[in-house]
Amino acid sequence: MTKCSRRQFIPGSIASTAALAGLISSKSSLPALAQAREISILGWHHLVTGSDAKLKDLLSKFRKESGISVRSDHVFVPQLASEQEEEQRAQAGHDIIMFVNRQVWRYRDYLVNIDDVVSDLTKQYGPDIYPFIKDGFMINGHWKVLPFSWTGYPGNYLQSKFNQVGQAPPDTWSDLLIVGKKLKEVGHPIGIPISHCEDANATFWAICWSFGATVVEADGKTIALNSPQMAEVIEYYKELYEIAMEPAVLSWDDLSNNRCINSSHCAWIHNPVSSYLAALANKLPIANDINHHSTPAGPAGRFFAPGTWVYGIWKFSKNIQAAKELLRFLFREDNLRDWIRAGAGFNIPMWRYWGRHPVWTTDPKLKMLPSEGLYARMPGWPARPSEALGIIDSSHILPDMVAKTIGGMSVSEAISWATDRMASVFRG
Repeated sequence: MTKCSRRQFIPGSIASTAALAGLISSKSSLPALAQAREISILGWHHLVTGSDAKLKDLLSKFRKESGISVRSDHVFVPQLASEQEEEQRAQAGHDIIMFVNRQVWRYRDYLVNIDDVVSDLTKQYGPDIYPFIKDGFMINGHWKVLPFSWTGYPGNYLQSKFNQVGQAPPDTWSDLLIVGKKLKEVGHPIGIPISHCEDANATFWAICWSFGATVVEADGKTIALNSPQMAEVIEYYKELYEIAMEPAVLSWDDLSNNRCINSSHCAWIHNPVSSYLAALANKLPIANDINHHSTPAGPAGRFFAPGTWVYGIWKFSKNIQAAKELLRFLFREDNLRDWIRAGAGFNIPMWRYWGRHPVWTTDPKLKMLPSEGLYARMPGWPARPSEALGIIDSSHILPDMVAKTIGGMSVSEAISWATDRMASVFRG
Protein backbone atom coordinates (compact mmCIF):
# COMPACT_ATOMS: atom_id res chain seq x y z
CA MET A 1 0.00 0.00 0.00
CA THR A 2 1.72 3.16 -1.14
CA LYS A 3 -0.03 6.50 -1.33
CA CYS A 4 1.19 10.04 -1.21
CA SER A 5 1.46 12.92 1.29
CA ARG A 6 3.12 15.66 3.23
CA ARG A 7 6.80 16.65 3.07
CA GLN A 8 7.53 14.22 0.26
CA PHE A 9 10.59 16.21 -0.75
CA ILE A 10 12.43 14.88 2.25
CA PRO A 11 14.73 12.29 0.72
CA GLY A 12 14.92 8.60 1.14
CA SER A 13 17.12 8.68 4.14
CA ILE A 14 14.53 10.28 6.42
CA ALA A 15 11.76 7.88 7.69
CA SER A 16 10.48 5.85 10.66
CA THR A 17 11.41 2.40 11.82
CA ALA A 18 11.61 1.52 15.45
CA ALA A 19 8.12 2.27 16.70
CA LEU A 20 6.62 -0.58 14.79
CA ALA A 21 9.26 -3.20 14.87
CA GLY A 22 9.72 -5.06 18.01
CA LEU A 23 9.93 -8.27 19.84
CA ILE A 24 7.97 -9.90 22.58
CA SER A 25 9.20 -9.20 26.05
CA SER A 26 9.92 -12.82 27.00
CA LYS A 27 10.06 -16.12 25.15
CA SER A 28 7.86 -17.67 27.81
CA SER A 29 4.90 -15.96 26.16
CA LEU A 30 5.52 -17.60 22.79
CA PRO A 31 3.15 -20.59 23.25
CA ALA A 32 0.21 -18.28 23.92
CA LEU A 33 0.83 -16.63 20.57
CA ALA A 34 1.11 -19.81 18.55
CA GLN A 35 -2.22 -19.30 16.80
CA ALA A 36 -1.23 -15.93 15.34
CA ARG A 37 0.99 -16.65 12.35
CA GLU A 38 0.71 -13.16 10.85
CA ILE A 39 -0.38 -9.79 12.15
CA SER A 40 -0.55 -6.47 10.36
CA ILE A 41 0.27 -2.85 11.12
CA LEU A 42 -0.48 0.39 9.28
CA GLY A 43 1.69 3.45 9.78
CA TRP A 44 2.85 6.54 7.94
CA HIS A 45 5.68 7.10 5.50
CA HIS A 46 8.05 8.62 8.02
CA LEU A 47 9.75 11.90 7.19
CA VAL A 48 13.06 10.24 8.08
CA THR A 49 13.29 7.20 5.85
CA GLY A 50 15.88 5.58 8.07
CA SER A 51 13.15 5.17 10.67
CA ASP A 52 10.99 3.06 8.35
CA ALA A 53 14.02 1.04 7.32
CA LYS A 54 14.74 0.23 10.97
CA LEU A 55 11.11 -0.73 11.50
CA LYS A 56 11.44 -3.25 8.69
CA ASP A 57 14.53 -4.70 10.39
CA LEU A 58 12.75 -4.90 13.72
CA LEU A 59 9.76 -6.70 12.25
CA SER A 60 12.10 -9.26 10.74
CA LYS A 61 13.71 -9.69 14.14
CA PHE A 62 10.27 -10.15 15.70
CA ARG A 63 9.44 -12.90 13.21
CA LYS A 64 12.67 -14.75 14.01
CA GLU A 65 12.10 -14.57 17.75
CA SER A 66 8.36 -15.21 17.84
CA GLY A 67 7.58 -17.12 14.66
CA ILE A 68 4.97 -14.49 13.82
CA SER A 69 5.20 -12.55 10.56
CA VAL A 70 4.17 -8.91 10.39
CA ARG A 71 2.77 -7.21 7.32
CA SER A 72 3.71 -3.55 7.55
CA ASP A 73 1.91 -1.06 5.32
CA HIS A 74 2.56 2.66 5.04
CA VAL A 75 0.53 5.61 3.75
CA PHE A 76 1.20 9.32 3.84
CA VAL A 77 -0.35 11.29 6.67
CA PRO A 78 -3.33 12.73 4.71
CA GLN A 79 -4.43 9.17 3.82
CA LEU A 80 -4.47 7.89 7.41
CA ALA A 81 -7.88 9.38 8.21
CA SER A 82 -9.61 7.65 5.29
CA GLU A 83 -7.90 4.35 6.10
CA GLN A 84 -9.06 4.58 9.73
CA GLU A 85 -12.63 5.34 8.68
CA GLU A 86 -12.73 2.54 6.12
CA GLU A 87 -11.37 -0.09 8.52
CA GLN A 88 -13.68 0.89 11.35
CA ARG A 89 -16.71 0.83 9.06
CA ALA A 90 -15.77 -2.58 7.65
CA GLN A 91 -14.66 -3.93 11.02
CA ALA A 92 -11.73 -5.42 9.19
CA GLY A 93 -8.22 -4.40 8.26
CA HIS A 94 -4.96 -4.06 10.16
CA ASP A 95 -4.51 -5.28 13.71
CA ILE A 96 -2.52 -2.18 14.70
CA ILE A 97 -3.12 1.23 13.16
CA MET A 98 -1.55 4.65 13.55
CA PHE A 99 -3.36 7.81 14.58
CA VAL A 100 -1.99 11.35 14.36
CA ASN A 101 -2.74 13.99 17.00
CA ARG A 102 -6.46 14.12 17.87
CA GLN A 103 -7.59 11.39 15.38
CA VAL A 104 -7.69 8.75 18.11
CA TRP A 105 -10.56 10.48 19.91
CA ARG A 106 -12.94 9.69 17.09
CA TYR A 107 -12.21 5.97 17.41
CA ARG A 108 -11.63 5.64 21.15
CA ASP A 109 -14.59 3.27 21.62
CA TYR A 110 -13.31 0.93 18.91
CA LEU A 111 -9.83 0.45 20.37
CA VAL A 112 -8.55 -2.08 22.89
CA ASN A 113 -7.41 -0.79 26.27
CA ILE A 114 -3.64 -1.25 26.44
CA ASP A 115 -3.08 -0.24 30.07
CA ASP A 116 -1.10 -3.47 30.55
CA VAL A 117 1.34 -2.64 27.73
CA VAL A 118 1.93 0.92 28.95
CA SER A 119 2.31 -0.32 32.53
CA ASP A 120 4.95 -2.87 31.53
CA LEU A 121 6.93 -0.28 29.60
CA THR A 122 6.60 2.34 32.32
CA LYS A 123 8.17 -0.11 34.77
CA GLN A 124 11.24 -0.02 32.49
CA TYR A 125 11.40 3.70 31.79
CA GLY A 126 9.85 5.23 34.89
CA PRO A 127 6.63 7.17 35.53
CA ASP A 128 7.98 10.51 34.26
CA ILE A 129 5.73 10.84 31.20
CA TYR A 130 5.27 14.20 29.48
CA PRO A 131 2.03 15.70 30.90
CA PHE A 132 0.56 16.51 27.48
CA ILE A 133 0.80 12.83 26.54
CA LYS A 134 -1.35 11.84 29.49
CA ASP A 135 -3.80 14.67 28.75
CA GLY A 136 -4.15 13.62 25.14
CA PHE A 137 -4.07 9.84 25.18
CA MET A 138 -5.21 8.56 28.56
CA ILE A 139 -8.89 8.55 27.69
CA ASN A 140 -11.49 8.06 30.42
CA GLY A 141 -8.79 6.65 32.67
CA HIS A 142 -7.38 4.18 30.14
CA TRP A 143 -4.54 4.11 27.65
CA LYS A 144 -6.25 3.51 24.31
CA VAL A 145 -3.06 3.95 22.30
CA LEU A 146 0.71 3.70 22.72
CA PRO A 147 2.36 6.99 21.72
CA PHE A 148 5.23 6.26 19.34
CA SER A 149 6.64 9.73 18.93
CA TRP A 150 6.10 13.43 19.41
CA THR A 151 7.95 16.29 17.80
CA GLY A 152 8.52 19.86 18.89
CA TYR A 153 8.08 23.11 16.97
CA PRO A 154 11.31 25.01 17.59
CA GLY A 155 12.48 28.05 15.71
CA ASN A 156 14.61 26.93 12.73
CA TYR A 157 16.98 29.63 11.56
CA LEU A 158 19.93 30.35 9.27
CA GLN A 159 22.82 31.53 11.41
CA SER A 160 24.47 33.41 8.55
CA LYS A 161 21.39 35.56 7.89
CA PHE A 162 20.99 36.46 11.56
CA ASN A 163 24.67 37.39 11.69
CA GLN A 164 24.14 39.51 8.60
CA VAL A 165 21.57 41.67 10.38
CA GLY A 166 23.38 41.55 13.71
CA GLN A 167 20.59 39.83 15.63
CA ALA A 168 20.39 36.86 17.98
CA PRO A 169 17.67 34.23 17.43
CA PRO A 170 14.34 35.43 18.89
CA ASP A 171 13.40 34.40 22.40
CA THR A 172 9.91 35.91 22.11
CA TRP A 173 7.34 36.52 19.42
CA SER A 174 7.99 40.25 19.90
CA ASP A 175 11.68 39.65 19.16
CA LEU A 176 10.62 37.92 15.95
CA LEU A 177 8.88 41.11 14.78
CA ILE A 178 12.11 43.07 15.18
CA VAL A 179 14.46 40.59 13.54
CA GLY A 180 11.91 39.53 10.94
CA LYS A 181 11.62 43.08 9.61
CA LYS A 182 15.40 43.34 9.25
CA LEU A 183 15.65 39.95 7.57
CA LYS A 184 12.96 40.75 5.02
CA GLU A 185 14.74 44.02 4.19
CA VAL A 186 17.85 42.05 3.17
CA GLY A 187 15.80 39.62 1.08
CA HIS A 188 15.40 36.77 3.57
CA PRO A 189 11.90 36.82 5.09
CA ILE A 190 10.57 34.57 7.81
CA GLY A 191 7.96 31.94 7.02
CA ILE A 192 4.83 30.96 8.95
CA PRO A 193 2.03 29.35 6.92
CA ILE A 194 -1.37 31.03 7.15
CA SER A 195 -3.08 28.42 5.05
CA HIS A 196 -4.63 24.96 4.93
CA CYS A 197 -1.89 22.77 6.40
CA GLU A 198 -0.95 21.19 9.71
CA ASP A 199 1.90 23.63 10.32
CA ALA A 200 -0.51 26.57 10.06
CA ASN A 201 -2.63 25.08 12.85
CA ALA A 202 0.40 24.25 15.00
CA THR A 203 1.84 27.74 14.89
CA PHE A 204 -1.56 29.33 15.51
CA TRP A 205 -1.95 27.36 18.74
CA ALA A 206 1.57 28.37 19.85
CA ILE A 207 0.96 32.08 19.32
CA CYS A 208 -2.59 31.88 20.73
CA TRP A 209 -1.53 30.37 24.04
CA SER A 210 1.60 32.53 24.29
CA PHE A 211 -0.61 35.62 24.20
CA GLY A 212 -2.98 34.21 26.82
CA ALA A 213 -5.82 33.52 24.37
CA THR A 214 -7.99 30.43 24.20
CA VAL A 215 -10.25 29.06 21.49
CA VAL A 216 -12.55 26.93 23.67
CA GLU A 217 -13.12 26.98 27.43
CA ALA A 218 -12.14 24.02 29.61
CA ASP A 219 -15.65 22.55 29.27
CA GLY A 220 -14.84 21.78 25.64
CA LYS A 221 -17.93 23.44 24.19
CA THR A 222 -17.94 27.13 25.13
CA ILE A 223 -16.36 29.15 22.32
CA ALA A 224 -13.85 31.68 23.66
CA LEU A 225 -12.63 33.50 20.53
CA ASN A 226 -14.16 36.86 21.39
CA SER A 227 -11.53 38.22 23.77
CA PRO A 228 -8.96 41.05 23.87
CA GLN A 229 -6.20 38.42 23.86
CA MET A 230 -7.45 36.83 20.65
CA ALA A 231 -7.71 40.24 19.01
CA GLU A 232 -4.08 40.80 20.02
CA VAL A 233 -3.10 37.48 18.45
CA ILE A 234 -4.68 38.48 15.15
CA GLU A 235 -3.14 41.95 15.19
CA TYR A 236 0.25 40.37 15.84
CA TYR A 237 -0.17 38.04 12.87
CA LYS A 238 -1.14 40.94 10.64
CA GLU A 239 1.91 42.99 11.60
CA LEU A 240 4.27 40.03 11.27
CA TYR A 241 2.86 39.26 7.82
CA GLU A 242 3.17 42.84 6.65
CA ILE A 243 6.73 43.52 7.79
CA ALA A 244 8.44 40.12 7.80
CA MET A 245 6.72 37.69 5.41
CA GLU A 246 5.72 37.31 1.78
CA PRO A 247 2.25 36.61 0.25
CA ALA A 248 3.20 33.04 -0.61
CA VAL A 249 2.60 31.96 3.01
CA LEU A 250 -1.14 32.34 2.40
CA SER A 251 -1.05 29.29 0.13
CA TRP A 252 1.78 27.25 1.63
CA ASP A 253 1.50 23.52 2.23
CA ASP A 254 3.47 21.53 4.78
CA LEU A 255 6.43 21.26 2.41
CA SER A 256 6.77 24.95 1.73
CA ASN A 257 8.53 26.14 4.86
CA ASN A 258 11.08 23.34 4.55
CA ARG A 259 11.78 24.29 0.95
CA CYS A 260 12.01 27.96 1.85
CA ILE A 261 14.73 27.55 4.47
CA ASN A 262 16.64 24.80 2.65
CA SER A 263 16.83 27.02 -0.43
CA SER A 264 18.32 29.81 1.76
CA HIS A 265 15.41 32.12 0.96
CA CYS A 266 13.66 32.07 4.34
CA ALA A 267 15.91 32.85 7.30
CA TRP A 268 13.49 31.54 9.96
CA ILE A 269 10.58 29.09 10.15
CA HIS A 270 8.51 27.57 12.99
CA ASN A 271 8.67 23.85 12.33
CA PRO A 272 9.93 20.45 13.45
CA VAL A 273 13.58 19.74 12.65
CA SER A 274 12.79 17.92 9.40
CA SER A 275 14.49 20.50 7.15
CA TYR A 276 17.76 20.13 9.07
CA LEU A 277 17.55 16.32 9.03
CA ALA A 278 16.84 16.35 5.30
CA ALA A 279 19.83 18.60 4.68
CA LEU A 280 22.07 16.32 6.75
CA ALA A 281 20.81 13.20 5.02
CA ASN A 282 21.50 14.68 1.57
CA LYS A 283 24.81 16.25 2.57
CA LEU A 284 23.53 19.71 1.67
CA PRO A 285 25.83 22.58 2.72
CA ILE A 286 22.82 24.41 4.20
CA ALA A 287 22.86 21.90 7.08
CA ASN A 288 25.88 23.72 8.53
CA ASP A 289 23.93 26.98 8.57
CA ILE A 290 20.64 25.73 10.07
CA ASN A 291 20.25 25.88 13.84
CA HIS A 292 17.35 25.69 16.30
CA HIS A 293 16.08 27.53 19.35
CA SER A 294 13.18 27.04 21.73
CA THR A 295 9.70 27.90 20.46
CA PRO A 296 9.19 31.65 21.11
CA ALA A 297 7.48 32.90 24.26
CA GLY A 298 4.77 35.52 24.60
CA PRO A 299 3.29 37.61 27.41
CA ALA A 300 1.57 34.53 28.90
CA GLY A 301 4.46 32.08 28.53
CA ARG A 302 6.08 29.63 26.12
CA PHE A 303 3.83 26.97 24.57
CA PHE A 304 3.34 24.92 21.41
CA ALA A 305 1.15 22.15 19.99
CA PRO A 306 3.29 19.08 19.23
CA GLY A 307 2.88 16.64 16.41
CA THR A 308 2.05 13.22 17.88
CA TRP A 309 1.99 9.75 16.32
CA VAL A 310 0.41 6.87 18.25
CA TYR A 311 -0.51 3.20 17.71
CA GLY A 312 -3.80 1.56 18.64
CA ILE A 313 -5.19 -1.98 18.38
CA TRP A 314 -8.65 -2.41 16.87
CA LYS A 315 -11.20 -4.34 18.95
CA PHE A 316 -12.10 -6.33 15.83
CA SER A 317 -8.57 -7.74 15.62
CA LYS A 318 -8.36 -11.51 15.97
CA ASN A 319 -4.76 -11.16 17.12
CA ILE A 320 -5.01 -8.79 20.08
CA GLN A 321 -2.46 -10.57 22.29
CA ALA A 322 0.07 -10.90 19.48
CA ALA A 323 -0.45 -7.23 18.61
CA LYS A 324 0.24 -6.26 22.21
CA GLU A 325 3.42 -8.34 22.22
CA LEU A 326 4.58 -6.65 19.03
CA LEU A 327 4.17 -3.26 20.68
CA ARG A 328 6.08 -4.48 23.74
CA PHE A 329 8.82 -5.74 21.45
CA LEU A 330 9.12 -2.56 19.43
CA PHE A 331 9.35 -0.48 22.60
CA ARG A 332 11.77 -2.82 24.35
CA GLU A 333 14.84 -0.86 25.36
CA ASP A 334 17.32 -2.31 22.87
CA ASN A 335 14.89 -1.98 19.98
CA LEU A 336 13.59 1.46 20.88
CA ARG A 337 17.15 2.73 21.29
CA ASP A 338 17.96 1.66 17.72
CA TRP A 339 14.69 3.00 16.38
CA ILE A 340 15.30 6.42 17.92
CA ARG A 341 18.80 6.50 16.43
CA ALA A 342 17.43 5.61 13.00
CA GLY A 343 14.95 8.49 13.27
CA ALA A 344 17.92 10.88 13.60
CA GLY A 345 16.36 12.76 16.53
CA PHE A 346 12.89 13.30 15.04
CA ASN A 347 11.17 10.62 17.17
CA ILE A 348 10.85 11.57 20.85
CA PRO A 349 9.16 8.93 23.06
CA MET A 350 6.57 9.63 25.74
CA TRP A 351 8.93 8.87 28.63
CA ARG A 352 11.39 11.60 29.63
CA TYR A 353 13.85 8.80 30.39
CA TRP A 354 14.78 8.82 26.71
CA GLY A 355 16.00 12.42 26.73
CA ARG A 356 19.44 11.03 27.57
CA HIS A 357 19.72 9.21 24.22
CA PRO A 358 22.96 10.12 22.35
CA VAL A 359 21.00 11.21 19.27
CA TRP A 360 20.14 14.37 21.22
CA THR A 361 23.06 14.68 23.60
CA THR A 362 25.74 14.54 20.89
CA ASP A 363 24.31 17.06 18.40
CA PRO A 364 24.19 20.58 19.89
CA LYS A 365 21.56 21.58 17.32
CA LEU A 366 19.15 18.93 18.63
CA LYS A 367 20.04 18.90 22.33
CA MET A 368 17.13 21.12 23.38
CA LEU A 369 14.41 19.02 21.74
CA PRO A 370 13.40 16.62 24.56
CA SER A 371 13.04 19.46 27.07
CA GLU A 372 10.65 21.27 24.70
CA GLY A 373 8.00 18.77 25.74
CA LEU A 374 7.53 20.70 28.97
CA TYR A 375 5.97 23.53 26.91
CA ALA A 376 3.64 21.26 24.93
CA ARG A 377 -0.16 21.31 25.06
CA MET A 378 -2.64 19.33 23.02
CA PRO A 379 -4.59 21.42 20.47
CA GLY A 380 -7.69 22.87 22.07
CA TRP A 381 -6.21 23.33 25.56
CA PRO A 382 -7.60 24.01 28.17
CA ALA A 383 -10.29 21.73 26.75
CA ARG A 384 -9.56 18.02 26.42
CA PRO A 385 -9.09 16.72 22.87
CA SER A 386 -12.35 15.87 21.12
CA GLU A 387 -13.81 15.07 17.72
CA ALA A 388 -15.13 18.63 17.41
CA LEU A 389 -11.72 20.17 18.04
CA GLY A 390 -10.27 17.82 15.46
CA ILE A 391 -12.80 19.07 12.89
CA ILE A 392 -11.97 22.69 13.75
CA ASP A 393 -8.31 22.00 13.03
CA SER A 394 -8.90 19.93 9.91
CA SER A 395 -11.23 22.66 8.57
CA HIS A 396 -8.47 25.24 9.19
CA ILE A 397 -10.94 27.69 10.70
CA LEU A 398 -8.29 29.41 12.82
CA PRO A 399 -5.72 30.12 10.07
CA ASP A 400 -8.61 31.24 7.85
CA MET A 401 -9.69 33.70 10.54
CA VAL A 402 -6.22 35.27 10.40
CA ALA A 403 -6.10 35.20 6.61
CA LYS A 404 -9.42 37.06 6.37
CA THR A 405 -8.03 39.99 8.35
CA ILE A 406 -4.94 40.07 6.14
CA GLY A 407 -7.35 40.24 3.22
CA GLY A 408 -9.10 43.28 4.66
CA MET A 409 -11.80 41.99 7.00
CA SER A 410 -11.88 43.66 10.42
CA VAL A 411 -10.66 41.70 13.41
CA SER A 412 -14.11 41.71 15.02
CA GLU A 413 -15.75 40.48 11.82
CA ALA A 414 -13.17 37.70 11.44
CA ILE A 415 -13.68 36.56 15.02
CA SER A 416 -17.45 36.58 14.49
CA TRP A 417 -17.05 34.55 11.28
CA ALA A 418 -14.86 31.96 13.02
CA THR A 419 -17.22 31.80 16.01
CA ASP A 420 -20.12 30.99 13.68
CA ARG A 421 -18.08 28.29 11.93
CA MET A 422 -17.08 26.72 15.22
CA ALA A 423 -20.65 26.84 16.53
CA SER A 424 -21.72 24.90 13.46
CA VAL A 425 -19.12 22.25 14.22
CA PHE A 426 -20.29 21.87 17.81
CA ARG A 427 -23.92 21.59 16.65
CA GLY A 428 -22.84 18.71 14.45
